[in-house]
Amino acid sequence: QPYYRLVLLVGPVGSGKTPLLKALSRQHHTSTLNLNLALSQRLLDLTTRERPLRARRILEDLLAEHPGDTIALDNIELLFDPALQLNPLALLQQLSRQRTLVVAWGGTYDADHAVLTYAEPGHPEYRRYEHPEGMLITLL
Repeated sequence: QPYYRLVLLVGPVGSGKTPLLKALSRQHHTSTLNLNLALSQRLLDLTTRERPLRARRILEDLLAEHPGDTIALDNIELLFDPALQLNPLALLQQLSRQRTLVVAWGGTYDADHAVLTYAEPGHPEYRRYEHPEGMLITLL
């Protein structure tokens, strides 16, 4: 059994990640969480100093509120906000040890070099991961 139960639907904006995520959720009767909306609502009442300290725990609490063995995560851009000081892939991997996470990942995966990216180089939210663990499904 894999160590992480993480499935990343990788593709640029407009590649069909959200419709696919919703169709999978309907077919498998799982919850879909709009992460940006839910996380930002919980972070609003916190000071800018508290947000990076509490973001991980808030995310854990949000996932705990959704029953079932699998949850779909859409709109995850807030995880990449430099102000939150998170490592989005490592965080998703850790959370996927307890349940299966199917995540819409706005970026690219270069299978030839095993490199997963988020955003473009030079962008403040840019991330590059070599040899990421988990199942990656690339949408073009």
